[in-house]
Amino acid sequence: MTEKRKYICWFYSVPGMGSRTMDKLFARCPDAEEAFCAGESLWRQVLTARQTEQLRSFAKCISPDELWGRIKDNNTRFVMRTDEAYPGRLRNIPDPPYALFVKGELPVQGRLSVAVVGARDCSEYGRYVAEGIGRAMGECGVQVISGMARGIDGISQNAVLEAGGRSFGVLGCGVDVCYPSSNRPLYEKLCEQGGVLSTHPPGTEPRPQHFPPRNRIVSGLADALIVVEAREKSGTLITVDMALEQGKEVYVVPGRVTDRLSDGCNRLIKQGAGVFLSPEDFLRELREGWQCGRGKAAQGGSLTAPEGLSGRLAQLAPEYRKVYEALDFAPLSVEQIRRRLEGEYSGPGLLAMLMSLCVERLAVQKSPGHFCLSGDVQ
Repeated sequence: MTEKRKYICWFYSVPGMGSRTMDKLFARCPDAEEAFCAGESLWRQVLTARQTEQLRSFAKCISPDELWGRIKDNNTRFVMRTDEAYPGRLRNIPDPPYALFVKGELPVQGRLSVAVVGARDCSEYGRYVAEGIGRAMGECGVQVISGMARGIDGISQNAVLEAGGRSFGVLGCGVDVCYPSSNRPLYEKLCEQGGVLSTHPPGTEPRPQHFPPRNRIVSGLADALIVVEAREKSGTLITVDMALEQGKEVYVVPGRVTDRLSDGCNRLIKQGAGVFLSPEDFLRELREGWQCGRGKAAQGGSLTAPEGLSGRLAQLAPEYRKVYEALDFAPLSVEQIRRRLEGEYSGPGLLAMLMSLCVERLAVQKSPGHFCLSGDVQ
């Protein structure tokens, strides 16, 4: 069986060999080793000239034995569609991947799974909401699937892991490649408290064309998709389209109508997407739509201030707490904040308190003289 898997893995690792091509090849020659040894005499009968050339070039670069050894050296598993371990949710999507390369674990089939996606360059509001959602899902045992990208994806996944939950990253590169490199701590935690998976063999570098197909696996592994901040023309909306094609429920965190980062989200709501207002409501609706007998219902969770933030707020003097409560996630000038406080503090005194809140990571100065709440809740 190992010999068969080794040759199947080799064919699957050739650039351009998708699931349909693999099915076509092995329908003609079910024995993978025989298909490899037959070479171009068989390949030309089944594949296009370009695919045949790709196989020939790949064979010159690496042998099945060398590739299999590289995979084993990276503590990577090769999970085929015919394996029992292959995620059941993926079997039901259009054109399921023929196989997955996996580092760590795969999502548990009998447990609720949610995909959380959104803007890479998110606002402090988006950061706060993504952390709250991730923490709530982690605390109630819901698995979170995302792409390990910077911004909303990585923020929500970090929060899940910090809460002791499980999360899984779907990569647009090999599972031994950490992309983006700034998410190295998250990557290592995912391998320990969940897993990373890809349709690309180890060593594959991230390329733009890898990410749209990756997104269908993110949505495919989830029971529902939550969108936190997306511009009107956003890559996040590709994942939404794929989730809808797969018959998944899509929930959207609403934003201000003047906020360009929420244009895509607000438009999705107008088109009929579910509105995410709290983890409690979301989980209640998700559980009601979940078939009986597929696992225990998750409990609780909320977007209230987490323990770390609550502790920092509790240490604030009353006047600093009052200034903090006058802030919003949208930047305000010192004068606007002073008016919210009904002129209780002078400009220089108020500015000093605002700077102190920034030092405590409770506020952020977005531009000279303009402050907003911090999305850093840890």
